[in-house]
Amino acid sequence: MLMQKNSAKSINKTFDKKKNLLAFSEGWISIGVNVLLFGLKFWAGIVSGSVAIIADAWHTLTDSVSSVIVLIGIKVSKKPPDTHHPFGHGRAELISTLFIAFFLGWVAIHFVTGSIEKLRHHELADFGIVAIIVTIVSVVLKEALARYAFWVGRKTGFKSMKADGWHHRTDSISSLVILVGILFGRLYWWVDGVLGLAVSVMILYSGYKIMQEAISSLLGEEADADLMEKIKKIADSVTEMDIHVHNFRLHDYVNHKELTCHIMLPKDMSLDDAHEITTQIEERIFKETFIETTIHCEPRDHASKDEKSE
Repeated sequence: MLMQKNSAKSINKTFDKKKNLLAFSEGWISIGVNVLLFGLKFWAGIVSGSVAIIADAWHTLTDSVSSVIVLIGIKVSKKPPDTHHPFGHGRAELISTLFIAFFLGWVAIHFVTGSIEKLRHHELADFGIVAIIVTIVSVVLKEALARYAFWVGRKTGFKSMKADGWHHRTDSISSLVILVGILFGRLYWWVDGVLGLAVSVMILYSGYKIMQEAISSLLGEEADADLMEKIKKIADSVTEMDIHVHNFRLHDYVNHKELTCHIMLPKDMSLDDAHEITTQIEERIFKETFIETTIHCEPRDHASKDEKSE
């Protein structure tokens, strides 16, 4: 049984290496593409005199910064447990997600002030063919990056990847809004300033949603019902009887999860037999879910506090 658990841990480590490789690949690709797009957008914004395009350019550059933060967070999260952090450093990845959210908020506020100034001074942007081409290229590339980041996020489970994906998508959407605005820019002087405000609101909202999800994970969330049902079936299959698995407490440390739960066994069962059963259940749960489990046994005719309260 110990050999089976060690084998499962070896598989888990291999899986972690693949996850990290995918995440780092997404990060470096994102940095390269965003730096290129920043240069193109900033140049187009200067040529056209558009605050919306310049704002969009800086938004794109923040995507590069957020990708760097993601890479740092993942790097730190890989550190093994130590004396001061016995559960590892996995939540560093969530902290990096919070940094992205705060950074998005700062960028949004900066763009709001720039757009308001544009409206106050009735400044008209002179959109041309350069602005149109650069904006179209940005929409296509940023949506491609967003889809890639979301795919990596699903494969790895890293919330920071999902945050990075939303950062890319808000950039794609803001570029699309600007592209629509270009068609009306010469008819209405206020279009560029209003578009700048619209882009700012989208950036601010995406930052809020990212921050909300990261904080929820840090504070702790209710265990997934499907996962708990799967664990119940695993436990019952080991014992071939209903041991009434209950009182779940799942602690998510990003790189690994720890579960505590209660089971009910016949009160006349020997301690050796109870220990053997709980060990088998723990090993099966780890083998199938990579979750470290600690099980508390109760005599079958004993009703726990949780059971009495139901």
